[in-house]
Amino acid sequence: MDANQRTIAEYDREIYIKLIDWLKQSWYGVPDSDVLLPYVAARYTTEEAALLTGMPFSPKTLAELADLTKINAGLLRPKLDSLASKGLVYKQVKEGIVRYLLHDIFTIYRGFGWPGGHDAYDQAVGPLQHKYLTGGLMSPWKNVKEKGLRVLPVDATIEDSRGVLPYEEVRKILDKVEYFTVSHCPCRHANNLDPDSADCQYPTEVCLHFDKLGHYIVENGMGREITRQETEEILKRSAELGLIHGISNQQEKPDTICNCCRDCCIWFLAMNKYGHNGSLTPSNFRVTVNQSTCTGCGLCVKRCPMEALHLLDAPPVKGRKTTIKTKEGRQRELTNKTGKIAELNPERCIGCGICAYKCQSQSLTLARTQVEHHPPQTGREWITQFIADTRG
Repeated sequence: MDANQRTIAEYDREIYIKLIDWLKQSWYGVPDSDVLLPYVAARYTTEEAALLTGMPFSPKTLAELADLTKINAGLLRPKLDSLASKGLVYKQVKEGIVRYLLHDIFTIYRGFGWPGGHDAYDQAVGPLQHKYLTGGLMSPWKNVKEKGLRVLPVDATIEDSRGVLPYEEVRKILDKVEYFTVSHCPCRHANNLDPDSADCQYPTEVCLHFDKLGHYIVENGMGREITRQETEEILKRSAELGLIHGISNQQEKPDTICNCCRDCCIWFLAMNKYGHNGSLTPSNFRVTVNQSTCTGCGLCVKRCPMEALHLLDAPPVKGRKTTIKTKEGRQRELTNKTGKIAELNPERCIGCGICAYKCQSQSLTLARTQVEHHPPQTGREWITQFIADTRG
């Protein structure tokens, strides 16, 4: 008997299997995995699993749920509020009316990681969740065209900002946000809780959420409210570190900007480890390389999450001088000490600008692609596209 089977034997398998079968009916479903059952058993108590089996995936009032579950509303409300604080139930208040709905398994993993906890519950769930993330959860995405996150380019690296659309520019996106919050990155947090994975070097509290989702997160203790200035500082610091901005893949009311690394992010893991057709959905920009000013330092190669850049041997350029103007307006002379220049594989580039952001010789910029790709208009449209891609 392996370790997973020994763990499962400690729980009421029938209750958890019924919950899994119910979650399979959500829009995302529950992809199978060897660790799915132990993960669900660690994430839910048997009482929680029994209560949530059959709970609607669409918002219902407390009275409607009390009638459905045959539990007195006064007793049911604290149960649902407790589940909301664990990210297992979504609680929303609209026009003074409280409604609850059951989260699908894809959202459940995010809710666990947002608080960034390290107590006994986190230590039990985290390793199993990480193994499920890397061994089951992402399997439906192999051939999906519209990923859950879209690359949001670092705006300082865009060569000509006149053609940038409102949903592609950080400033214009934040102009429409009324409520700003930050949580821990669920991918990075799960990775760090798993003793079988090396700890990530990057900070975890960099996951940004806005407006309705932000209120849910803060009200349920899964994040904290911040200002717009703090939001911009997190984005700037993330770009400095080499983290990729990934925004909700919809034009209207995006509620999330992640700051992703290639080692922990589920989209990069799906591509690098499981052969999916891409990581995040690319932006409408690609890097251009001015090889006549490149100093061959190789920093762009190290920072690129897609391995889209490499250094090309060019002996004649060794010792070549390049003069740049600093942000302070001063002149600075750089020397090519390596006899190499950067070269781009455009098929790999996702247009994030992380390489260009730290290019000392200013030889890298983002230019708009000739063929534009427009993301789904709304979240509902995005889900419709996902279902079409996965279920034919």
